[in-house]
Amino acid sequence: MDGSVTSGHRTADDDQPADRPTAVAKVVRVVEALTEHSGVSEISRQTGLPTSTVHRIIQELVSLGWVRGDGDHGYRPGAGLLTLSAQAASHAAMSIVVPILEHLRDATTHTIHFALRQGDQAVYVAKVEGQRAYEMRSRVGLAIPVHCTGIGKALLAALTEEEVRAILHRAGMPSRTPRTITDPDAMLEHLRTVARRGYAIDNEENELHTRCVAAVVRDHRGIATGGISMSAMAFEFDQERLQQVAPLVVAAARDVSQALGYRPTTAELAAAQRTRP
Repeated sequence: MDGSVTSGHRTADDDQPADRPTAVAKVVRVVEALTEHSGVSEISRQTGLPTSTVHRIIQELVSLGWVRGDGDHGYRPGAGLLTLSAQAASHAAMSIVVPILEHLRDATTHTIHFALRQGDQAVYVAKVEGQRAYEMRSRVGLAIPVHCTGIGKALLAALTEEEVRAILHRAGMPSRTPRTITDPDAMLEHLRTVARRGYAIDNEENELHTRCVAAVVRDHRGIATGGISMSAMAFEFDQERLQQVAPLVVAAARDVSQALGYRPTTAELAAAQRTRP
């Protein structure tokens, strides 16, 4: 009689309480917590797992290259995890995002990037090459700093001062060029300008001879999760050109956000109408 026959053999799962996380679930909880927290105690509180369990999982992930120490007794997602995340996000977002990026590239003729925040940095998940005689050295999967890139500063401008200071403390503000902002207070003042105008500019701060303009992308929860940038050689990107392309970048970031489920507020919609290219 189908449905009435049971096996007398018991497995380990039969003794597993329904509300007790499996080994896989524990690893997933720790990895998810690592996107927001770095300390073992913080991750333990976030996940509800014992600190000894969290420490054991993290050490194994470190040995696999999925997690790295941050130099301050904490941990951050490592190269392996960032690359995997970037690849997965790239495939998932490709069909939605790429047509918007291509439209922006066609309107500006310059290289367009889409990056997602990963811990205290951002990772390129899509790139549309420009229609110029040169190519940018960037690539999908590349992790970029947030203090000296357009996308990074667009992301930071959407966070609270406390969050920004914490990120800058953990990640540092190394000088990439003579134009890089390396002082937290100066960065916070700069970010207020970014938030007010709605876009960020990388004025040869990450790499000499390269400028970009970027705007933040939000997910369905309204959280700043990434950004879109348009990059060009500095000699092509003067103030007049900036005024031409910045509204296009902001509009593209808004379109991607809405494609990802973000619903703008009434005030944002009104502002969008005023700045729509």
